[in-house]
Amino acid sequence: MKPLKLWKRYQKYLYDNDGLGLRLDISRMKFTEAFLEKMQPGVEKAFEAMNALEAGAIANPDEKRMVGHYWLRAPQLAPKPELQKEIEDALAAIKQFADRIHTAGQFKNLLVIGIGGSALGPQFVANALTTPADKMRPFFFDNTDPDGMERTLAQIETAGGLAWTLCIVISKSGSTPETRNGMLVAMDAYKRAGLDFGQHAVAVTGVDSQLDKAAQSWLARFPMWDWVGGRTSETSAVGLLPAALQGLDIDGLLKGARLMDEATRVKEFRKNPAMLLALMWFWAGGGKGRKDMVILPYKDRLDLFSRYLQQLIMESIGKELDLEGRKVNQGIAVYGNKGSTDQHAYVQQLRDGVNNFFATFIEVLKDGGSPLEVESDATSGDYLSGFFQGTRRALYENGRESMTITIRHVCPGSVGKLIALYERAVGFYASLVGINAYHQPGVQAGKKAADTVLGIQRQILAHLRTHRGRAFTAKAIAKAIGSADEVETVFRICEHLAANSERGVKRQDGKTACEAMYAADQA
Repeated sequence: MKPLKLWKRYQKYLYDNDGLGLRLDISRMKFTEAFLEKMQPGVEKAFEAMNALEAGAIANPDEKRMVGHYWLRAPQLAPKPELQKEIEDALAAIKQFADRIHTAGQFKNLLVIGIGGSALGPQFVANALTTPADKMRPFFFDNTDPDGMERTLAQIETAGGLAWTLCIVISKSGSTPETRNGMLVAMDAYKRAGLDFGQHAVAVTGVDSQLDKAAQSWLARFPMWDWVGGRTSETSAVGLLPAALQGLDIDGLLKGARLMDEATRVKEFRKNPAMLLALMWFWAGGGKGRKDMVILPYKDRLDLFSRYLQQLIMESIGKELDLEGRKVNQGIAVYGNKGSTDQHAYVQQLRDGVNNFFATFIEVLKDGGSPLEVESDATSGDYLSGFFQGTRRALYENGRESMTITIRHVCPGSVGKLIALYERAVGFYASLVGINAYHQPGVQAGKKAADTVLGIQRQILAHLRTHRGRAFTAKAIAKAIGSADEVETVFRICEHLAANSERGVKRQDGKTACEAMYAADQA
């Protein structure tokens, strides 16, 4: 399409909300008016479903739960007065606690222990909004990798040590293995440093959960409600408490999310940026997720946004069954990094390789940083803008589709808007394709499988310890413990145990790797 025709298409389909400070350009997607007309019945149904969700309908039938993350930034919309009060009380408690910690001056570091949405959201916001004026420096345990936790503890040591570090443990149930393991590692580290963990710890958890009971003597406890999913919890205590302690403007974040919620309640889809996003996702993948979503923010502060969206979108949309119980295997793969870093990474494939994606550029108008001219009439920020526009053009010229979200600058308000925009788009898209966006049976299946593996490991160790001095192949161990069909699992467990000498299992080489033998150390 020639430039002037493209300019007309740009003007026709541009969502431009000056009051919101956001534009959405879908002109480089190749949809037609006929497609938009065909989708109208589904759009109306999606609006109805969202209305019901916000009114308190059971939107997660698997768990008989409401889904109320939208109430977090507009408590007056909660369907029950007691819910409104709980939200308002929690926000007030967060602010009071942060003020108390800052006034006391006891802590200058923050260790956040969580997994999934309990880490990805806080990490994204912390990285996007950090300034030299931060009141506390955040660190994260976001995995059950002991080496990773040790590295984080070493970084904390160079930043003043655990004596200056407040720890937030985030887990709705208190039994999430990764978070529990991180908490135990942290408790051990504080103990070895001669410190009382409870006097350095805060819990964000469900009422009467295992963590809630364990944290009775800690500095404070904040609520996680069963009607807020982890991947949509950034505007709850999960995200607001770390942000407030860091010294970020949580009122600004909440206001931005609230303004976006208002904008995405508009029932005319051409004036609703979240519905436009959902429609473009449907268009790109034929409603079947046939193309990947590549997120390309042209701003370093947003480089964790794609990781945050990976969970929000893929955990919400990646479903085997639809609402009627039919096997549909829905999903959209999400990946990305940042511009212009990607000019030197995978943009080459995006332009010239397999056309199995659609891109979403995020443009930030205000440069920030140094206004130094690196060439005549050109700053580093001008180059960044030039690379964005050049990449967008290069992709389009080679038949690759893209959208562009434009914000004025990265601030608490704009970050809140981006979070709320994608939360709503996920809900709309799920309605368009007929799936439940608010459960995660695949995650639960993975956890159950992990429990099975650990159960087999305990049987292996018991068998080897009972027969100290004797070595066995994985096949022989599997047969002995009654898991003859799990030889590969037994082999992998034994290899892992033997690679960690403190576990008390020795390996003897065999003719092949799979014929190695394993024995328990002598007591």
